[in-house]
Amino acid sequence: MRFQLVRTAVASLAAAAAAAAIFAEGGTLLADPARPGPSAPPGTARYEPYRLFPGAYRIDAASNSAPAETPVVRVPEEAEFQAARAASRSQGQRIPVLANSDIVSFYGHPSSKRMGILGEYPKEKLAGLLTGYAQLFDAANGDRDVVPAFHLIYGTCWPEGEIGYLSASQVDEYVRFAAERGMLVFLDHQIGKYSVEESVRRLLPFLRYPNVHLALDPEWRPLSPMKEIWYVTADEVNRAQELIQAYLVEHGLPGIRVLVVHQFTEKMIRDRPRVRSDFDRVLLVHVMDGFGNPALKRNSYAFNSRAANLPLKGFKLFFRSGYPGAGFDDPLMTPGEVMELAPAPVLIMYQ
Repeated sequence: MRFQLVRTAVASLAAAAAAAAIFAEGGTLLADPARPGPSAPPGTARYEPYRLFPGAYRIDAASNSAPAETPVVRVPEEAEFQAARAASRSQGQRIPVLANSDIVSFYGHPSSKRMGILGEYPKEKLAGLLTGYAQLFDAANGDRDVVPAFHLIYGTCWPEGEIGYLSASQVDEYVRFAAERGMLVFLDHQIGKYSVEESVRRLLPFLRYPNVHLALDPEWRPLSPMKEIWYVTADEVNRAQELIQAYLVEHGLPGIRVLVVHQFTEKMIRDRPRVRSDFDRVLLVHVMDGFGNPALKRNSYAFNSRAANLPLKGFKLFFRSGYPGAGFDDPLMTPGEVMELAPAPVLIMYQ
């Protein structure tokens, strides 16, 4: 399948106005009123939930009159967000990026070479390297496309569980740079001594950018980071999704957003069978985050794969950094080997 960047569909003004009128009721207008939906008086439009998942993802399959696709070239200004609200609720916006595409991301902190590849190079060079990796996965993942992404450690856990945050201006810089190149950005919070709800609320304002998605890392929740591995509960993960969905609806923000949760030990997600993955506006991606040899990584991924209630899986790979004590994969699995995992991951991360 061709390698493509992020694309979005733009509906007609009439369809956008209709969608805006009903969005507050929790539904969206179907492009084809003849398609099944809740009962309605003759001659009125029919509705269905915002998320078409796991139904017909392709725009041409979801609508008999699909709008033309136009590449996203930049992040709009705030005033443009307001003007585009109605159009963003079109048929195309109801189709999540993971429906037809896998995501390949580079992970790290922009100011730390020790914390991942994002800190080793300027973002201009990273974009070129990332495009190359995305092309490798595009050749290995069949008929699915590939979308590149930056995965920024937004909240870093310090000793005693304190959190150091990226500045809003630095986040804005990366988000706009990524959007100009059709890329996504993940903002990752290591939680520290704060609650999951406090951590998510800190991230929510960045959802004003349509190419931003969120992540939580339970490993970095203890008061003694790097000495112990901590956890989140199913209730906390579900609450995080509730908060994200409510924020999107309340502020009229477009699209379906991804929430990443990391796991590489059994205890990192407590009561895992109770985690929900049925939110209308949030796609939960369950990422295997450990480093080691391929056999060990496959075993860890198999453990994560047993959580059938979390169908969307991710897989993280670790470059050899050269820093003492930094873990890495030896050898690094190839894109072909990664895509042979069952189920195939929809999010691939490189640290």
